[in-house]
Amino acid sequence: MDITLNNQRALVTGANSGIGEAVVRGLAASGARVVVNYVSHPEAADKIVQDIQAAGGEAFSVLADVSDPAQVAAMFAQIDSHYGGLDILVNNAGIDGAHALSWDADPAAWLRVLQINLFGSFLCAQQALKRMVPQKSGVILNITSVHDQIAWSGYSAYTASKGGESMMMKTLAQEAAPFGVRVLAVAPGAVRTPINQSVWSDPTTLADLLTKIPLGRMGETTDIANMVVFLCSAQASYVTGTTIYVDGAMTDFPAFSHGG
Repeated sequence: MDITLNNQRALVTGANSGIGEAVVRGLAASGARVVVNYVSHPEAADKIVQDIQAAGGEAFSVLADVSDPAQVAAMFAQIDSHYGGLDILVNNAGIDGAHALSWDADPAAWLRVLQINLFGSFLCAQQALKRMVPQKSGVILNITSVHDQIAWSGYSAYTASKGGESMMMKTLAQEAAPFGVRVLAVAPGAVRTPINQSVWSDPTTLADLLTKIPLGRMGETTDIANMVVFLCSAQASYVTGTTIYVDGAMTDFPAFSHGG
């Protein structure tokens, strides 16, 4: 199967590290012209752009806080100026937030998680749809999480945001389908990134984590990127309004593998 995204114009938010970086590199390697969004560490975004350009691809970076409507609008204006529109949006930017049981949570910190993860995804999707609906083509893909259905004590804002992203995705897919635009989600499980290095670098915490993953290994960022590239391609043209779990079967309730 030859998966190509030649000349497709793609924006990945939060793309200068971790899953976002792997996704933007994967899209570029498949022929897409990419936009590397970031909110910090511009040097990392610049390095990704340089690598893609050195390999013969097209890329540029743009600073924007996805939770700010004005910054999102300005980012899409830059994309219009560079590429004349957009074909693929990957909503990846997000934060876990600080650990806090619900009765101890700081309301402002709780709200900030939703502003970035959920409202930010909406703002970017809204701008993308304004371009994709008239052209009657396009793909919007939310990077959600297994925690759109698995509870996570101490992270109620994160789970609420990911559950919200999932249902928002379904609603936008329903709205956009008559115009040839697909909207869907990829939900990673435990993926090895710098953010969770404290978990996978410690043999004890890693062993505990692996008991939650039937496949017996953590995911790699390329596992997510490969799925995203496929779902954004013509080979997945009949897939919309659904979430694909890339989680090593973490959502398959491994604790019940030996009976109830």
